Amino acid sequence: MQSARTDRILQVAIGVCLAAFVYVIFVSLHEHIVQVDDMAPEFSITADNGQKISPASFGGKLLVLNFWATWCPTCIEELPSLDEFQREFASSGVVVLGVSVDKDAKAYKRFLDRARVSFSTARDPENKISAEYGTYQFPESYIINSDGKVLMKIVSSTNWTDEKMVGYVKSVL
Repeated sequence: MQSARTDRILQVAIGVCLAAFVYVIFVSLHEHIVQVDDMAPEFSITADNGQKISPASFGGKLLVLNFWATWCPTCIEELPSLDEFQREFASSGVVVLGVSVDKDAKAYKRFLDRARVSFSTARDPENKISAEYGTYQFPESYIINSDGKVLMKIVSSTNWTDEKMVGYVKSVL
């Protein structure tokens, strides 16, 4: 009698594990990853300056959406060129928004106090926005036009002041 009950419990446990496995496979196969020529997902986030930001906030400007974190060495390496890029293109209708996935608000704030970047930053500790874009590797950036179309996707760090990057951005303005 005890053996039959144990067998039944094991069957139920195996069934639950199998269902969970099938669910994980289903979700991973149906995960949307934003690519070039896709429409950028809508989002809304409050920037560190208190301003509520969404893609519509940029009023016809070219948006560079950069996902990063303070614990990511390549993200930190990329920030100075991204900051210089923002300063160079700010008057040309380009806006950079850095969205950090840092969970530790104090570490994030300390880093920004030292870095003093010129572009808007916001923290998304639950990774909601980056997940909407299918971004799980950092840094990752998207160049989005005024119609909300993704023109370029950059996985990993890049030199934003490189002549090819600068030339490309000038060509789409």
